[in-house]
Order: sequence, then structure tokens, then C-alpha cells
Amino acid sequence: MVVGGGLAGVTAALELAAAGLRVTLLEGRPRLGGLAFSFRRGELTVDNGQHVFLRCCTAYRWFLDRIDAGHLATVQDRLDVPVLDVGHRSGRPRLGRLRRAGLPVPLHLAASLATYPHLSFAERMGVGRAALALRGLDPADPALDDVDFATWLHRHGQSARTVEALWDLVGVATLNATADQASLGLAAKVFKTGLLSEPGAADIGWAGVPLGELHDTRARAALDKAGVRVALRTRVTGLTRADGGGWRVETETGPGTGERLEADAVVLAVPQREAHALLPDGALPDAGRLLEIGTAPILNLHVIYDRKVLRQPFFTALGSPVQWVFDRTHSSGLAARTASGQYLAVSQSAAQDDIDRPVAELRARYLPELERLLPAARGAGVRDFFVTRERTATFAPTPGVGRLRPGARTDAPGLFLAGAWTATGWPATMEGAVRSGLSAADAALSGLGRTYRSPVREAV
Repeated sequence: MVVGGGLAGVTAALELAAAGLRVTLLEGRPRLGGLAFSFRRGELTVDNGQHVFLRCCTAYRWFLDRIDAGHLATVQDRLDVPVLDVGHRSGRPRLGRLRRAGLPVPLHLAASLATYPHLSFAERMGVGRAALALRGLDPADPALDDVDFATWLHRHGQSARTVEALWDLVGVATLNATADQASLGLAAKVFKTGLLSEPGAADIGWAGVPLGELHDTRARAALDKAGVRVALRTRVTGLTRADGGGWRVETETGPGTGERLEADAVVLAVPQREAHALLPDGALPDAGRLLEIGTAPILNLHVIYDRKVLRQPFFTALGSPVQWVFDRTHSSGLAARTASGQYLAVSQSAAQDDIDRPVAELRARYLPELERLLPAARGAGVRDFFVTRERTATFAPTPGVGRLRPGARTDAPGLFLAGAWTATGWPATMEGAVRSGLSAADAALSGLGRTYRSPVREAV
């Protein structure tokens, strides 16, 4: 039994079924996909937030292939990030780029860094020295978990401007936290794996179709083909040991209706607070630690213009509250309905200051900023402006979080945990979620005396 139909749960179910087990997946929502999903707004299909991955995200890329969706995602040939600084003294947005060359690490970024206009010459040289020091860290070292990334950066000569214009530019989007709120261990994992492991590791990938097509439609088809029974709108309310061994799972499918199911093993692939509520006594040495794992919000602003205002797939900004902006015109279906409009998604991570602002206030705050960044937006008509909010989008990667994250195994025989918040070594990403599902499946199979490892997983 797999409880939870996000990426972690779907991954675990697929792997357990591939090993020959009879698997049931239970999901309380009417869809799969967890917090990476789509919904309809009029004639458009809208993603709840902009999700990207990197070439180094081998588990998530394996997942896409496993659900026959690899061809529906795009990955850059080479990392290329346009960076607009609207705080430049000229008053006009100044464009810089972070891109790689076809050279070995760390030379692959040397030319881009040497010409990066948003830092001084001394700051650019300092970045190189800090990167070399970062390369020598072991992200799995528990001592790194207690230090915040900003403190380490300042110790290694990084100015406040360097943190803003480079380290946080990447770190906020991948960690969902600024450097002063991020564990050095998790930051080292992001930067070492993405920028300092292989030349193409940080090439950016994104879905060319709505997320629902991948994580719900394609995932459900793959589960059906694997023989997994999927029960949507089925909330798990209780978990107890069955008399003859195994587990009894209490479910609710509506007011006063439900079903009692039994399974030899259960994978809990739900958020940490839900997992804590379902865990039986003694399943973890200190289950209360799960409640100490904080959460961090992500805000997405959706703007539909009456004309094309952006000619790049995406860009990021400095000197502005705007973080990353993506063109969603084709994937949303807008391009098929109009030849003139454009749909931009503004993705705001670590959005504690904005997450509860009214829509009218957000509109007044961000539309002028987009006009500052994009001259073509000045005078353009805004056909629609709306907001999606995920208040608990990720676990908070704060210093000390590493010792709070449990592994896949519990002390209760036949009960296992999955989710990006578990001890994957990764921050809260789609990659981490898939890896947790793989780990939970491996642990469950081992506990049942089974072994299975698909050949394609050797690359993960």
C-alpha cells in the first residue's frame, strides 16, 4: 500500500509493482502529482507553479522516461541564464548572462564569470576562490548542517552584492531560501552537484506541456500499465498493526464512508505533518522531530499580455522583487488560441513577505516591475492577472534540518517513509521526491525479502 500520489508515491508504486508485488496507491486528491500539478482556467491549462530541473537530476529524468514522458521536456544544450539588473546606475536594465562553455569543470564557467557585468573584477575573482573552497566540502558532513550558507560565504570573502547577484540568484530558486536561511550542507549539495561536478550538470530543463500531463495523466497511465490499483479521493485516516501481521489502513472516501484495507507493507509518501499524524507509537525514536521540520512558501504570478513582450524562454532579475520569469504561452495552450498574446509566469521562491498579500496589491507591485525589466511590456494590455500560492511548497532548508529528516526505514516492521522531506541528501525538489520513492521501494522490498533493481536505475 502506498499512501500519497505525489512524485515520491508514484515512484515507489511503480518500482514495487515492477518487482512483482500487488500494489494499491491511495491519494486524497482527485488527481496525482502532489504539489506539481495543473488546473484549468477558462481555456488555458495552468501549472500551479513553474517547476524546472537540471541535467544532473538523473532520478527525475529517469522518472519522466519511466512514464513515457521524456520527450515532453526540454533541456538546454548548454546552460544559459539571462540576468537583468534594473538597479544599474544608467537607469536602464543591464543584461548579463551566466552560461557555460564546452570545457571541463571548473573552466566551463570561467569565461562567463570573467565577463559577468553585475559584479566587479575583484568580486568575480573572489567567486572563483569561494567555488574552489566549496568544491572541497562534503555535503554529507553533519557539521555542515549546523552552519548557514551566508556565514560560510562571508568567511570566504563574498560581498553582500556577490551573494545577491550570484549565490542567491541560484540558491533561492533551488533551495527556496536565502543564503542566511539555508543549511551549508544543502547549499553545498546544490552547487557542487549542479555547477562543480560535470560541465553540463546545470543545464536547465522544463516541461513543454502542462505538469498535469506528466505527473497525473502520464503517471496514471504508467501505473495502470504496471497493474497498480489507484484510488483517488481516498484519504487515509488511520494506520494500525493487523492481527496476523502487516498493516490495517483506515480510509475515508466521503462523509461517513470509507474502507478498511490490509497490506503486508505500507509506504507513507505524504508531507511530514501528515506522516506524523499517521505514524503509530514507536515507529520513529523521536517522531516529534517531524513537526520541527519547517515549511517555506512559493508564490507564482500569472500575467497574460495582449502582445509578445519577452523573446527568451526565461530570465532572472536583480535590483527588483521579481525573481524568475518564464514564458508559458505554448504549454498553457494560449498559443493555439491567439497569435498575439503572451503568458508569463513570475516564480517567487522564499516568498514569506508576499505570500499573503491581496491580488490587487501584488498586481500593483509587480506589473510596474515587469515594465521596468521588459520595455515591450510598457503600454501592453494585461488580459489577465492571477496568483497561485503554495504556503507549504517545500520543507525549509534551515540549518539543523538534516538531523530532523528520517530515512526510509522506520522501527515498525513493514512501514516505510517517502517524500522530498526525508533524508535524501537533496533539498526539496522533484529530484529529491523521486529519489525518496526509490529508497522507500528498495527498503520495502528488502523488508519483504525481495530484491529488484531495474537496469535503467543504475544511471540514477
